[in-house]
Order: sequence, then structure tokens, then C-alpha cells
Amino acid sequence: MDKQVDILIVGAGISGIGIAAHLIKNNPNRKFEILERRKSFGGTWDLFKYPGIRSDSDMSTFGYNFKPWRKANVLADGASIKGYLGEVVSEYNINEKIHFEHRVLSANYDTSIKKWIVEIEDQNEKKQTWQANFVLGCTGYYNYDQGFQPDFPNQHKFKGQLIHPQFWPENLDYTGKKVVIIGSGATAITLVPAMAKGGAGHVTMLQRSPTYIASIPSIDFVYDKTRKFMTEDMAYKFTRARNIGMQRAIFALSKKQPQLVRKLLLKSIEMQLKGKVDMKHFTPSYNPWDQRLCVVPDGDLFKILRSGKASVETDHIESFTENGIQLKSGKHLDADIIVSATGLEIQIMGGIKATVDGQPIKTSEHMLYNGVMVSDVPNMAMVIGYVNASWTLKVDVVADYICRLFKYMDQNGYDEVVAPTDHSAMLDETVMGEMSSGYIARAADQLPKQGTKAPWMATHNYLADRKDLKNATFNDGILKFAKAPAQSVKKPKLVS
Repeated sequence: MDKQVDILIVGAGISGIGIAAHLIKNNPNRKFEILERRKSFGGTWDLFKYPGIRSDSDMSTFGYNFKPWRKANVLADGASIKGYLGEVVSEYNINEKIHFEHRVLSANYDTSIKKWIVEIEDQNEKKQTWQANFVLGCTGYYNYDQGFQPDFPNQHKFKGQLIHPQFWPENLDYTGKKVVIIGSGATAITLVPAMAKGGAGHVTMLQRSPTYIASIPSIDFVYDKTRKFMTEDMAYKFTRARNIGMQRAIFALSKKQPQLVRKLLLKSIEMQLKGKVDMKHFTPSYNPWDQRLCVVPDGDLFKILRSGKASVETDHIESFTENGIQLKSGKHLDADIIVSATGLEIQIMGGIKATVDGQPIKTSEHMLYNGVMVSDVPNMAMVIGYVNASWTLKVDVVADYICRLFKYMDQNGYDEVVAPTDHSAMLDETVMGEMSSGYIARAADQLPKQGTKAPWMATHNYLADRKDLKNATFNDGILKFAKAPAQSVKKPKLVS
């Protein structure tokens, strides 16, 4: 072996950094290493560079529970989030544990020695073989190598620039240019006002169907006020608790009274458009939270549409042309630049070829035990964030659970833990639940399955998860624990 490690964290983004900090605080006897394929930490917030890149969750819940977000802005830009993560890395000396430009190629769990044998390619394209007791998948759930890119008819004919936001050209000059942004999700609604304000001649958002969009204040005035008579930590905890409660209440109301929430959302948009834009472009055919609800700070999207610097079209693409897009309605959109904000491509575990004793792990045939451990796979856990709340909320509760699991295993001398699949509890739908978003529907053959009951049911309810995982016991009759052989002379299996 080139290296032997106790806990191997794959990915130095929000999940990997968060879990590392929790391990340092709660399991100082456990040693870990982090593998990161990129040149820097941050994951999403290091990859995406498009104009206006920002969080789509409020920062009081997007920040970790152990480190307050100390600014009053509700949403934060990408650079600020990367800076926040940098503070955590520095405060906990995590940087010395990160191996940058190290890509995991394959990982095989050898049941005879109860360890993972991991094949890695380093920054010099040299293969290394590491051995790990436990693997934590912190790679997020989308493909960093490519986004979802439809094959548009006659795409090759377009003589301008075609860009996917995931790979934004450095120093792109769009001053005075006609820009068409294809899409209506979080990326598109961020790009439209950012590019319009950044000097584009005109920006058009082209969507096949509308999305629910809520306008939220850019500054949390309540947090700003409470910091004046509370300690920073107390103000943060109060704001965080309030926002978690509000998120949960809005989601629950959307499921119980969808028509009421729909009416409120549409009325708010109508008031902000002030008759300058047809409401058909913002009236979805589905109910609120059947797909992720998008947010804009201070209604910036609606302001820019009212100003005439940007516009929106709801139509289907017939074909690309030399100088733009021909729509099926007969209208032609002139464009110098086309941005295909068409979404992400889901990828579990960063595309790692994972096996147990050489047998491939097909995640779509497994469930997640307590939303943390892949069923039937020993000594592996992964973080998949919420679809209806901040990703980081899930990181905190998963990290706390994993830290307690390690303590339990240490106290009892266990080296292996596995959650056998309860096939009677497995549903056809994925852990993403009833969400109908395109990127989720396209990934049905990759995502773990949903269960009918605890501990196999992914609730997407932070408050429930926080309670259940905090109180979860490990001698529940489901988890199976074992000890490694006292001394193994058998050569570990490397599957590449």
C-alpha cells in the first residue's frame, strides 16, 4: 500500500470540510485524510464562475451550525462562500489533510480484511493504492466533468458562442452583446439580472415552462437588529432557528394547501411585474415544491425585466440558426451568445467505480440507512443534501451521527458496520422523493431508492432528521457489526 488511512473523505467541498471539522471536534482519536480532485477546496463554489453565482438558500442555514455566518446578507455570492469555507479550513487546520489533484478511480471493499482498497491517480497522473478503514463520500451529487447539455437541432450552425454555465469562459466580454439564456432554474434567474447589469446589450431568458420564483430580502434586518442586543452566537442561533422553521412551514403548507401557496406566490410576482410582463411566463403548470422553489434577492429578476434590459420567452426551440434561435412559434431570437443553463447531470460518489469483493455497487439497487449509509455496503457513508432546504443542514446532522457511530465502534472494538437491505421496504422512487425536476428524473438509474419506513425513509425534513439521528441507537437489530481478523496475512483485493 502507498498509504494506509483510518477514515478517507472523498471531496473537499461543503460536505467534506464540514465532516472533517466535526471529526476534529468530536473524534480526536480518529485520523482522516481528504482526497480532492481539483486544485482547491470548495467543490461547487470553486467550480462555478458564472456572473452572479450565489447561494439559493439563506446563509443562516447554509452556514455550519458550529460557525456563524456573521453578515446580514440573506444570500451570498460564490466568492464569499468560498471565503467562509476557507475560514473553516484555516481554523481547523484542515488544509494539511487535503490531497489536491488526487482523483479516486476505484474502491473495492475486501471483506476478508474489512478494509477499502482505493486506487487513486495523483497530480502527476501516477497511480497510487491506499487502504482505508472507512470511506465517506462527500462529492455531492452531480458530474463535475459535464453538465446536462441537450443536443439542439442545427446547433452547429450557430456562429456565436455557446456556453454552459458550469464551464464559464474566463474574462468573457459580453458588453453590448445580445444574450439568450436557455433555462428557468436557479442558474438562469441568477444570470439574467447579472448579465443585464454587467453590460449586455439585451438578455432574453428562454424557457420551455415557467418556474415558481419567490422574492426575498437581500438583508436580514431581524438578524441585524438582534446582533445589537444579543451575542453573535445567540443572534445566529435565533436567526437560524427562525429560518429553519419558516422553510419547513412553507414546504409543509405547499403540500397541504398547494393552491393557497400558488396563489400567494403568483400574486407576489404580479405585484412586482407591475403589468410590464405577461404573467403567463411565471405561472407554472405544477404545484409549488413539486420542483425546487427558486428565490431572487429583492426581486432583482423582476426589476430588470420591468426595465426592458431583459425579457422572457416561453416557447420551444425549433432549431439553432447562424445568428440565434428559431422558435416553434415562428419567432426568431437574435443572439451573439447563447447560454445553455439547462441543468446538471447527476453522478453519485463522483463517478468512482465502487465494488465489494469485486462485485459492482449499483446505487439504484440500494437504499440509505438513516439517510447516511448505503445498504449492504460495509464501512461507507455518503452525504446527500436536502432538496427543500440548505445542503449544509444535512451535513451537520450526518456528521454528528457519524461521529457518534465511530465512538460506538471504538467503545466496542468493532471494525466493520453494515446495514443489510430490507427489500420489503424498498420503493421504486428515489431518495429525492416526489420531486419532478428534470435532473432528478434523468438520474433514476443512479440514485438510491426510497424506503417505506424508518430507518430507510428519506424524509427531507431537517427537524425530524435532527431529532431521529441524535436519538438513534446502533444496537437496533438492523446494523451488523464485526471485528477484523487479529492478524491478516491475506493479500487485499485490488479491483481496477
